[in-house]
Amino acid sequence: MIKKVTDIDSLRKVLELECQKGYTDKAVIGGLDKYLHKQAEQIRQSVNNPQLVSGFDELNLAKSNYGSYGMDERKRWMTNVFGWLDKLERAEERNNLGIRTLDKSPEVMAEPRQERREGLDSPITVIRGITPSVANKFDKLNVRALRDLLYFFPRRYVDYSQRKPVSELIEGEEQTIIGTIWQARVATLGNRQGTEAIVGDKTGNIRVVWFNQPYLARSFRTNDRVVISGAVGLFKGQKVFESPEWELLKDKELIHTGRLVPVYPLTQGLYPRQVRKWTKETVDAYACQLGDFLPSEIQTRCQLLDLPTAIAQIHYPDDQTMAERAKGRLSFDELFLLQLGVLARKRDWKEGQPGNALHIDQEVIGRFLHCLPFTLTQAQERVLQEILTDLKQAKAMSRLLQGEVGSGKTVIATLALLIAAANGYQGALMAPTEVLAEQHYTNICGYLSQVSTQEPSSELGEGIIRCYTGFLSRSLTIALLIGRLSNNEKEMLHDKIKQGKVDIIVGTHALIQKEVRFNKLGLAVIDEQHRFGVLQRSALRQKGFNPHVLVMTATPIPRTMALTLYGDLDLSVIDELPPGRQIVKTKCLEPQYREKAYSFLHRQVSNGRQAFIICPLIEESEILEAKAATTEHERLSREVFPDLKLGLLHGQMPGSEKEEVMRHFRAGELDILVSTSVVEVGIDVPRASVMMVEGAERFGLSQLHQFRGRVGRDKEQGYCMLIPEKLSPEARERLQLMEKVHDGFALAEKDLELRGPGEFFGTHQSGLPDLKLAKLSDLRSLELARQEAITLFQSDPNLNKAEHQLLRQQLSQVWSRGAEWS
Repeated sequence: MIKKVTDIDSLRKVLELECQKGYTDKAVIGGLDKYLHKQAEQIRQSVNNPQLVSGFDELNLAKSNYGSYGMDERKRWMTNVFGWLDKLERAEERNNLGIRTLDKSPEVMAEPRQERREGLDSPITVIRGITPSVANKFDKLNVRALRDLLYFFPRRYVDYSQRKPVSELIEGEEQTIIGTIWQARVATLGNRQGTEAIVGDKTGNIRVVWFNQPYLARSFRTNDRVVISGAVGLFKGQKVFESPEWELLKDKELIHTGRLVPVYPLTQGLYPRQVRKWTKETVDAYACQLGDFLPSEIQTRCQLLDLPTAIAQIHYPDDQTMAERAKGRLSFDELFLLQLGVLARKRDWKEGQPGNALHIDQEVIGRFLHCLPFTLTQAQERVLQEILTDLKQAKAMSRLLQGEVGSGKTVIATLALLIAAANGYQGALMAPTEVLAEQHYTNICGYLSQVSTQEPSSELGEGIIRCYTGFLSRSLTIALLIGRLSNNEKEMLHDKIKQGKVDIIVGTHALIQKEVRFNKLGLAVIDEQHRFGVLQRSALRQKGFNPHVLVMTATPIPRTMALTLYGDLDLSVIDELPPGRQIVKTKCLEPQYREKAYSFLHRQVSNGRQAFIICPLIEESEILEAKAATTEHERLSREVFPDLKLGLLHGQMPGSEKEEVMRHFRAGELDILVSTSVVEVGIDVPRASVMMVEGAERFGLSQLHQFRGRVGRDKEQGYCMLIPEKLSPEARERLQLMEKVHDGFALAEKDLELRGPGEFFGTHQSGLPDLKLAKLSDLRSLELARQEAITLFQSDPNLNKAEHQLLRQQLSQVWSRGAEWS
């Protein structure tokens, strides 16, 4: 069929090089058009199949005009030429296999890939060998359609690209040889049958054995050329390959040997060689169908591969560099689509409905600030202005307020709630625990008692509802709605909230239950955002006519990541602590100094202070963690601090019991609280001065920083003692950072670098699409993707332009359960 293979091979190599060079027309000297005009006739003459000649003529390579095309036109042109080359190659393969094609009608002789017109949403059973039974196994890996198989990425690669002569093989290293099979037979290896072969090249021979695979002997014929890849071992002083990967050397691309070989996630019943064969066939036949949704100007600016090339190279990379470039392109796609969706969600939430523009009464603000026993820091002043600017708008505020423990977020939130009340709207503050909700209620009432007069309580006790006069032109009512109230108290509160007789409601998730109906909700404040998912946030928002939303967190999250995770929110940061607040002195202690730590802790308690002891994190099981904490509590109570009152807190306790323990501790009725990591969030115990963390190396830096933020809240000095179980060099380095660095954001950056983003949240909770390759901890890539997304969003926010239709479709697929595109 093909008289002159070298012309065809040369054309393919030139085109592949042009793709690798980013379609810059630099694959050959003088440009691609000059090369094609010269070679076209020779290539045409080398093909004697009328169907293929006709297809070649349609390409019109003799008069090609590639140099004048834009980037997208070049890619389309390249896809067409490769399509013709693939047809030619398939037809040649069939001819070599003795399949008569020349005398058949066009329908019969059509190239196999063209006969298979399946789209990428076709089931994977269209791939030969993938039966319904095999498809069920792939289903467990979330692979159902051809598109899923293209995006079924390897976990890693085994490097079998290091080819060596037999004589230079080194024991213990992964290496590849190409040799001739001199002999292959079924042999007894140990006490079971396997296959033994002698393979050699011009430098020597080596024994190759496969345990428990006697059937392989039938695959090897004497004088077959074979590629062997694997680790070289020693047996009785002789080098040997034991159960290596193998591949007979034919005129086709290697899959299992002699290259970077992909290693895929598997499930029971799927085997590596099968999966590699199927992914290779899918990539070869269908990657070209992938429409490249990423605008060409972004690809050029960011020096990214086109999508079909990236998919091909992530599965079967030419080398390590191409594997990295492929991963770079596909990771960028994930982050870019993530950022675009986040920007859309922000637009939808802010502009989907009009908000309530509030009048900012400076007299109310001035009177409140004047009565505080402290002045706001510059950071608090800045953040307050950002919030007030939002509240004045007819668009609903969506703002995230970040600030270290003790930086003064609650006073800012209180002011915002008072502004809402002054405008005749209700305000709600939702906290993750009852103790935290009570703490907020007490603090807000404390502020109000400075600027107004408390009226006698109604039929409900002042622990649930309080009324203040003399601050606004009318009375101001604040209530606490938590789970432990009696049904009668809850019903009375629900009724007052519905009638608009309560101005500020502080509570837990009880606020989002369907029984709670607000009369006129104007502002929702949510504390410790990472404890609430997007759905809970939405539920509170839906309680009012698109109310303003302020979200607060003490978890320091680097800016770019915060803008991604909470991308529907604007960002404010209180980045300074109030004057006089001392840093918590932190020390990493070797386990042998534990007794000294106990003595120090005892002295602090004797001086009227309180202490926390955090038990080691047991990631595998919260039940084991609870047992360990219970055992430690008993040991400490009996052997170390028999004269002190110790409390116990762990994740397996009922919520009401946990709340009760925290109340006792906060009231000073306990000296020491022995706890698992559940103590981390928000609780303010002014007399607590010592935080002792056992198994400190098991916690992330951000979590340790949260722990130590629980002590030293008063003017007294706070202390944090970190006691690791095993102090590896890496653990020592991390824990020493805690001694030197007291900036939560700096520690968060380091935590991301060392441990990844799992510290803060799961993507399911944040309502974001899952990421297969990209890492949110890669802040540089995240920022690049964000900037590109913002640029595109500004020019075409609804992706209505013709050149953005593929991107729009891809975005809808990725965010199928997320932001809507109108």
